[in-house]
Amino acid sequence: MSHDRYQNPLITRYASTEMAELFSEQRKFSTWRKLWIALAEAEQELGINISDEQLQELRDHQDTIDFEKAADYEKQLRHDVMAHVHTYGDACPEARPIIHLGATSCYVTDNTDLILLREALLLVRGRLAAVIDSLGTFASENRDLACLGFTHMQPAQPTTLGKRACLWAYDLAMDIRELQHRIDSLAARSTKGTTGTQASFLELFDGDHEKVRSLEAKVSEKIGFAANYSVTGQTYSRKIDAQVLDVLSGIAQSAHKIATDIRLLAHRKELEEPFGKKQIGSSAMAYKRNPMRSERICSLARFVMSLQSSGANTLATQWMERTLDDSANRRLTLPQAFLAIDAILILCQNVTQGMVPYPAVIARHLSSELPFMATENILMAAVQAGGDRQDLHEKIREHSQAAAAEVKQHGKQNDLFDRLASDEAFAGVDLEALMDPSQFVGRAPQQVDEFIRDVVDPIRDEFLTGEMDAELRV
Repeated sequence: MSHDRYQNPLITRYASTEMAELFSEQRKFSTWRKLWIALAEAEQELGINISDEQLQELRDHQDTIDFEKAADYEKQLRHDVMAHVHTYGDACPEARPIIHLGATSCYVTDNTDLILLREALLLVRGRLAAVIDSLGTFASENRDLACLGFTHMQPAQPTTLGKRACLWAYDLAMDIRELQHRIDSLAARSTKGTTGTQASFLELFDGDHEKVRSLEAKVSEKIGFAANYSVTGQTYSRKIDAQVLDVLSGIAQSAHKIATDIRLLAHRKELEEPFGKKQIGSSAMAYKRNPMRSERICSLARFVMSLQSSGANTLATQWMERTLDDSANRRLTLPQAFLAIDAILILCQNVTQGMVPYPAVIARHLSSELPFMATENILMAAVQAGGDRQDLHEKIREHSQAAAAEVKQHGKQNDLFDRLASDEAFAGVDLEALMDPSQFVGRAPQQVDEFIRDVVDPIRDEFLTGEMDAELRV
């Protein structure tokens, strides 16, 4: 690694080796050559004079790329595709005359991008399924652990920690279905020609429209696509890129919400992300246990969400059949969005597999608010014991206001329960029984079970591809 040049931290610190390799120069330009081979094979099959020896020569040099020579050619030609055509031709002198025959630059650039987008989406899908799986396990383990619910970030009706984890997982479950839709929707650009009219291929095949259509289908199949886009300009529609960035942004949005919740719960000391034995929370405050992994998720997620607008603006400004102002932007946004999402999901899996809840703290926080939440049940029980509903309501109101004043004005514990227990109006009420937290969580435990069965388990069966490495590099 060079230490006197900027290094992209997505590569050096955060993303996986698999994702980094996917967007490497080797993978990109080897795929260009794979596409030139597929084109030549299909053209030979349809009667163009291309020999088996020429094809074999191309195959023999698919991955042996002279990058220095290609860079020299590009410096002279100012054209990356022609630079690699010449470099490939130098390595394959017999095949040189038929490399790129009838094709435009976007034949290799756009078809390669579609191949790499699909592979990257599949890698993201596996990581996303692993996070959903670990959240499902956490939810099941904590299905009935009662905790305070929050609306407006104010204490609200209790829920369970497992149910809250289901809320996190459900956002990701919607993301994985949308991601799969995008995978299923991808097609090849194939051999559409310079402005999408296939004019050059029609000339190559002496006006035979059927052979041109057959060439397109053959090439699509050879590069792994069951279909090709019905019409294109010089490029496939940049709507595809915008849709891909949309789904990556959606994953980032979900991850940001999850990580934010974990940070808030860490502040309340109810839940912690994993913390290494030698991990340092602060260079000055040695006691600190900062939620740095969740903070990093939020940081990277904001970056991915910001890239969404680039895809939208690129699509919106593609004049007529295409303009080249998409190129530099796409070289940055597409790989970096995937690298960042890859890093986010590694972090999410690492955090969700090692989250540590603190039931005693959760119970203490719940008990401090539960007397207020139990007042309706207490009122009904006191009425059933023979009390006057209006008189009882006024007593509860007075006791609640007094207890709240103790908490807010004097920093004392909530003593509403003790106040009610000492009031003869509630002597016939079993207050202890009415303060059982399980009475206030509704169907939360059962909802967890049903969610795991109906949502998480199908995702596990369909998309979980084995153990995914979630070890952090830094």
